[in-house]
Amino acid sequence: MSSMLPARLQFLLPAKYRAYPHPVVPVVRLSGPIGAVMPLRSGLAMSSVAPLLERAFSVPGAKAVALVINSPGGSAAQSHLIFKRIRAFADEKKLPVIAFVEDAAASGGYMIACAADEIYADPASIVGSIGVVSASFGFHELIERIGVERRVHTAGKSKAMLDPFRPENPDDVVRLKGLQRRIHDIFADLVRERRGEKLNDSYDDLFSGAFWVGAEALDLGLVDGLGDIRTIMRHRFGDKVQFRMIEPARRPLLGRLLGRRPIGESSLIDPGKIVGALEERAAWARLGL
Repeated sequence: MSSMLPARLQFLLPAKYRAYPHPVVPVVRLSGPIGAVMPLRSGLAMSSVAPLLERAFSVPGAKAVALVINSPGGSAAQSHLIFKRIRAFADEKKLPVIAFVEDAAASGGYMIACAADEIYADPASIVGSIGVVSASFGFHELIERIGVERRVHTAGKSKAMLDPFRPENPDDVVRLKGLQRRIHDIFADLVRERRGEKLNDSYDDLFSGAFWVGAEALDLGLVDGLGDIRTIMRHRFGDKVQFRMIEPARRPLLGRLLGRRPIGESSLIDPGKIVGALEERAAWARLGL
């Protein structure tokens, strides 16, 4: 049917019946720390990423799906969920996935990148950080100094584990490190499965949590090549390749004009949101960015 209509009239057909004269590549940009998304903390979570992925893998005539990744990492669970959803769509739609690293694909960001069949990075990108970290503060001496008494009542001896307002319990640290080891094993096994023989396993620090610039990551087998999305995709699909940017849904026009906030969002600044913004800054700072 599509071949019977001239190009200027193709728009009259449903999208799935149109003829596309040039290769089409949908592009999903995955930027920010991974985990809870708040007004003062942009980032990645399964709830926000899944609709973008579904739209990208449903683009008619797509030759591949490109992921542009710029993330210092974050929640291991959310990273793994996004990874699995990308692979599920790729297997269902029989489409190759190609990832491009901008500033960083570190920790959970690299886990997501491993969902791609090929990974490319800029020579100055930060790649790796295959490890698990937990960070917090200890305030027990501070509240004692200012005369505040901490009262915690639990059912279950481990319910208040790692409470920052109590002295650190060595048993809690042992348990935390055990949890970290199990998550680390999942991460390392995932990288080995996806990267296979490309990995330079002889390098002792590969799964130590260390990170490297793109050129070093290529030598280690963490990426497949160096380059940007435009150069690589034009080389792959020709100069006429068309990029289809998959953007998040915008708020209704009237709501934007009136400045309406989503239900439940206060006009006052929430200290918790400020802490979230500081945590995001800290995540990037760990990479020197």
